[in-house]
Amino acid sequence: MRLTGVVAMDGPSGTGKSSVARTLARTLDACYLDTGAMYRAVTWAVLRAGVDPGDTDAVTVVADKVRLEISTDPDDQRISADGERVDHQIRSQPVTATVSAVSAVPGVRATLVAAQRAVVADALAGCGIVVEGRDIGTVVAPDARLKVFLTASAAERAARRSRQDGRTGVGQVDAVQEAMRRRDAFDSSRAASPLRIAEDAVEVDSTHLSLTEVVEHLVALARDRGMVVAAGHR
Repeated sequence: MRLTGVVAMDGPSGTGKSSVARTLARTLDACYLDTGAMYRAVTWAVLRAGVDPGDTDAVTVVADKVRLEISTDPDDQRISADGERVDHQIRSQPVTATVSAVSAVPGVRATLVAAQRAVVADALAGCGIVVEGRDIGTVVAPDARLKVFLTASAAERAARRSRQDGRTGVGQVDAVQEAMRRRDAFDSSRAASPLRIAEDAVEVDSTHLSLTEVVEHLVALARDRGMVVAAGHR
């Protein structure tokens, strides 16, 4: 089976969004775009340039100038900034600590939303695409036929992120949960493209669901919308 059109997947961190989106793309022979990696790559470029993340004008200049290239193959995720592979660098602690501030800059969001729409348009010439982020259904792809807002309980999200980061010691999960709470509040209250559920999105709570169960549910939703065709068809 093969996906046609766009699946827009939004939600806060720790919900399993990236794993779900990539697996859905693989299952439906589709392209995949991780918009968060693009914001992280710009953040890496800001830090590399020695720019103060609080200087919105300077941050916007960096975002406008940096040349990003990102793969849409769910089995071969790559991102480059000015020709340099930064797949590992963008997951570093300094980038993680700074990405919210950089992502909130209106000029950064305007630049990257335009870039993301271009990537989606290019991908749709050859395949359907699953796009994940925090403003996909509301801003990047508001006409997507399937919009999903993935959620999970705060405790489960913190536990997942702690396991992912290897931070499972006494008090560490609580610290992760508090950090995620602050990130949620920041992302939901920013002026440019805040994190929110699109009016026509389907909310899926993954707290008690396995990855396979979530993906099977989303495949069924896509099929109900006529977005799944036999392999080899467009």
